[in-house]
Amino acid sequence: CDSLIKAGKIPAVIVVGIYNTNDRNEEYHPGKKGENYMRYVVETIKPLIDSHYRTKQDRENTIVGGSSSGGTFAFMMAWEYPDVFSKAICMSPAFNIGKIDLVKSVVQYKDSKKDLQFYIDNGGIALEARLQPGIDKMMKALQNKGYQEGKDYFWIKDNQAQHNEAAWAKRFPTAIEWIMRD
Repeated sequence: CDSLIKAGKIPAVIVVGIYNTNDRNEEYHPGKKGENYMRYVVETIKPLIDSHYRTKQDRENTIVGGSSSGGTFAFMMAWEYPDVFSKAICMSPAFNIGKIDLVKSVVQYKDSKKDLQFYIDNGGIALEARLQPGIDKMMKALQNKGYQEGKDYFWIKDNQAQHNEAAWAKRFPTAIEWIMRD
C-alpha cells in the first residue's frame, strides 16, 4: 500500500492486520466460532482502531480483505455486516468446498441487493483449481442477485498462480487499486 500511495495510485489508507488464533479454521468460516469472531472484529477491534487512530469510520471507508480462509472471512464479514463494511477483497476464497458453503447464504438472501462491492481472485494450480467451482457458483449467485461484474464485483484468475503468499502479493496491487477506485 505504501508504494501505491506514494505513486498516487490509491489514497492514503490505514491497514489493520489481526493476528489469528489456533482456532483460525473455525473462526474464518461459517459456524458459531465464525459468528463470534465476526462480532469480535465489529464490536471490539474496529471501535479500538477508531478510538486510537484518525480513521474515516463510515462504512464507505471501511474495507475488509484477506486471502485463503481470510478471503472467505472477508466475504462473510461484508455480507453479514454491510452496515459496517462496504467492500471486501477476497483472494483465493473457499466459497463452496467441503463443509463450507457461503453460496447458500447469497442464494437464500431474499431482501434487496446489499450495497457491497467485492474483489475476487484466484489462481489455477492445485488447491486453487479445486476452489474454482465454488468461485464460479458464487459469481453466478451474485449475478442472480443483481451484482454486475466490473461494477459490483471484479474477478481475476491467474492460471499460473498457486495458493500462497507470493501469488497473493503479485495480485494485491490490482486488488487494492480496484477496490479503492472512485
